[in-house]
Amino acid sequence: MFKRLFIAIVLLGLVVGGIVWFKFFRDDMIAQFMGARVPPPVPVTAQVVEPVTWEPGIEAIGTAVSARGVDLAIEAGGVVRMVSFEANDTVAEGQVLLEIDDDSERAALGASQAALSVAETDLRRAQTLADRGVGAATTTESAEAMVESARAEVARVQTTLDAKRLTAPFAGTIGIPRIEVGEYVLPGKVFATLQDLDQMRVDFSVPEQQISALELGRSVTVNTEVGDFTATGKIIGVEPQVDANSRLVSVRAAVDDATGTLLPGQFLRVRVALPVEENVIAVPQTAVTTSLYGDSIYVVEPAETEGELTVKQVFVTIGRRSGGLIEVVRGIEGGAQIVTSGQNRLTSGAKVVIDDSVSLSPTQQPAE
Repeated sequence: MFKRLFIAIVLLGLVVGGIVWFKFFRDDMIAQFMGARVPPPVPVTAQVVEPVTWEPGIEAIGTAVSARGVDLAIEAGGVVRMVSFEANDTVAEGQVLLEIDDDSERAALGASQAALSVAETDLRRAQTLADRGVGAATTTESAEAMVESARAEVARVQTTLDAKRLTAPFAGTIGIPRIEVGEYVLPGKVFATLQDLDQMRVDFSVPEQQISALELGRSVTVNTEVGDFTATGKIIGVEPQVDANSRLVSVRAAVDDATGTLLPGQFLRVRVALPVEENVIAVPQTAVTTSLYGDSIYVVEPAETEGELTVKQVFVTIGRRSGGLIEVVRGIEGGAQIVTSGQNRLTSGAKVVIDDSVSLSPTQQPAE
């Protein structure tokens, strides 16, 4: 019995030992195979870093505003007798746009003018008698007062009459009529909008941190979201206070728009041009890899084996962005060759081969 148990234990030990030996043997063979295997170089695109001319700017969202634009309103109530404009008409300054029924005012004007004529006649008679020494001074004074009162009444009625005849305060493009002939209107009712589209302005806001870069006369560029329209202008006003809620400061710029393309209220992208900076290190944004450890760029370097290339991961400090470019404040210098695409398969020290047949790098352009 003891002999059988001993043999079983020996056999079990041989089996277990064989399994353990085979495991170590297999792992050793795999390690030798993988150690002798050289991974192929990773294909990447690359470019040499060169200092560029940096054109900084402030990006903002703006709204188009006409230099002169008003809502035209009724001054005196009554029945509309004539509407002398149509939608989108170009009107001249002083052109009659609307007439309200004014028969009663015309009658009142005639009566007040007649009263003025009578008062002036009485004044001349009183002055003649006073010159002959047969009239009292108080009579002349009373006659003069009556003339002044009659003139004031004529002026008052004339003002009321003028309020029934509405004219354009300036030249521009008038909007859609909001009233019809025969309609009874009350004072204050808006009957159309008038916009001077020859001169346009753009209102936008920038963060308070950039106030120091704003000054009157600085150039701006505006772009529309539709129609590919671009125009230039200059800053004409900066609000002398910061909004306490948004921490933004309001800015206004005058824009040249000879074609009349811009319309009041239109959405615009605004860029305020700042002084040009020379010899700034800027790289394509695709060259920068961002992780929990920071921003890094892979720099291409010669390998120990002649003719081969490796990469080194360099952590950098980035700055401003614009379009496809990003400024590198610290980390690399001009002349370094950097990887612009293919970094997702790289580690520091990996071998690479440069293949620029399909470039993924953005074309360099003026930066912010």
